[in-house]
Amino acid sequence: MIWRARWRSICYSPFAIRAKTHGGAQTVTAMSVLLEKRSNGVAVVTLDRPQVLNALDVPAKEKLGAIWQEIAADAGVRVALLRGAGQKAFCAGSDIKEIHRSGRMVETETLLRAIPGVGIALDKPVIAALHGYCIGMGMTLALHCDLRIAGNDAVLGYPEVRHGMISAVSALHLPHVLAPARALEMLLMARNIDAQEAMRWGLLNAVVEDPKAEAEEWASAIAGYAPAAVQATKRLALLSRRLSDAERSAVEAARALVEGEDDYKRGAAAFAGRG
Repeated sequence: MIWRARWRSICYSPFAIRAKTHGGAQTVTAMSVLLEKRSNGVAVVTLDRPQVLNALDVPAKEKLGAIWQEIAADAGVRVALLRGAGQKAFCAGSDIKEIHRSGRMVETETLLRAIPGVGIALDKPVIAALHGYCIGMGMTLALHCDLRIAGNDAVLGYPEVRHGMISAVSALHLPHVLAPARALEMLLMARNIDAQEAMRWGLLNAVVEDPKAEAEEWASAIAGYAPAAVQATKRLALLSRRLSDAERSAVEAARALVEGEDDYKRGAAAFAGRG
């Protein structure tokens, strides 16, 4: 698609490495995360680590936080679209192998900022286009998007407890999206579900052949509406789901407890040893 309107200038710091101009959109390349701002008010965020199924290491999470901050501050952006590069995955979770090699876990504040609308207030709608694997941290990202459109090949799940880990932020939020019994089933059984089952549970808005194209259509439609009305609607709809200071503290305490256990260390080591 060719956009004819002239480009808006953007400042993306500190993670901007290069900007590419294609028609009426500007793409900012931030190593493992791409931000493309289009002239119709749509910002496309692409997780770009297909060689590891778009699994996110600590720097990628830091960059995601910077991108959400940029989107929140830019009045020219009306809606965001989050997607994964490659054919196999939206996001296969955190890059546990990288974390195991570096010995560095992401700080809670960095984690919260990486998740849309959690660490950084974001009244602009975010649409997730899901394909292939959407598990762990990938599922957390998708859950906190406002609309979720999946392909027929999508596989969704939270495997954390199977490896002695925890998805603390999703444990707080998932029962507000699904019935609590379903939310606990998904979190505690640690099994994956396919797109059709996720649709029946109410976790998805649509299952389509081409989720990226469908998500672009939805994003373009929303971007054409009055931004004040759109953002006020989202703000009111999600008002009761904002993380309180007490909930933030609970997330940090739960993560510290679980990550200090031998089960967590063994799980991370075992996962890192695969392949």
